[in-house]
Amino acid sequence: TEIITPADSRAAGERLASQLSGQGLRAVFLLSDGLNVNGTSLVSGLTSRLPPGVTITGGLAGDGSDFRHTWVISEGRPQAHRIAAVGLYGERLRVSSGCNGGWLDFGPQRRITRSEGNVLFELDGKPALDLYKEYLGSLAAGLPGSALLFPLAIRRPDSDGKPVVRTVLAIDEQQHSLTFAGDVPEGFEARLMRTTDEGLIDSAAAAVAQACGAMPSTGQTPALVVSVSCVGRRLVLGERAEEEVESISAGAPKGATHVGFYSYGEIAPGLDGGASELHNQTMTVTVFAED
Repeated sequence: TEIITPADSRAAGERLASQLSGQGLRAVFLLSDGLNVNGTSLVSGLTSRLPPGVTITGGLAGDGSDFRHTWVISEGRPQAHRIAAVGLYGERLRVSSGCNGGWLDFGPQRRITRSEGNVLFELDGKPALDLYKEYLGSLAAGLPGSALLFPLAIRRPDSDGKPVVRTVLAIDEQQHSLTFAGDVPEGFEARLMRTTDEGLIDSAAAAVAQACGAMPSTGQTPALVVSVSCVGRRLVLGERAEEEVESISAGAPKGATHVGFYSYGEIAPGLDGGASELHNQTMTVTVFAED
């Protein structure tokens, strides 16, 4: 389906769901434009129209640290402003997923005092872009790409759950605002995050272990492992990026085929095992097998 602006994201998800509905639907793998979408709304719209228990995974297309153009292959050719979904059906199909970040909060905790959907205007009553620039220092000249190194952790006040991580997609110098891949609700608490090479590599191993642990042994059955890793993780790892990939392959079922891509947002069940949602700065692994 086509998407023109982020405001159409929920409706786009609903349109896709209407095309996928059918007996025996077990899983949906979603591939979306990475720059013209609100990933939170997209997944919410898709989930609202699909039967309970359908696993939704996938990701938003990436463009490295350039943030200029993203494409999705639709109707046999790469296209911008497109969202594609693959529906997987059948009682013999088994699907499991894992998701892990490896990032840690740092700096003072702030509150989101003004936002609209996935656009953040103010933290603690101060312009969000100005605060980000203060933290980034000399790296601010590389925005929005340099913001991939310092994602934002947001959490509902008084919540004991794990924070949701959000990645910057664009900046607006006139409005002093930041546009994220997913919603940044007013009233939520927010802190910057950072990581290490070892933290990312270990979290990738944890993600594939979670995915494989949720699926009974595949035995001699061939398995497909699809990994979706945030572009920001590759920027941090640099030449060590292959170690993240190797950790996935090492933890995958024996003989499994492993494919994947770098994204501007990963889609998988929540870190607490809940409904599928948009994640940022994570390694998300989906394992497909058939009895």
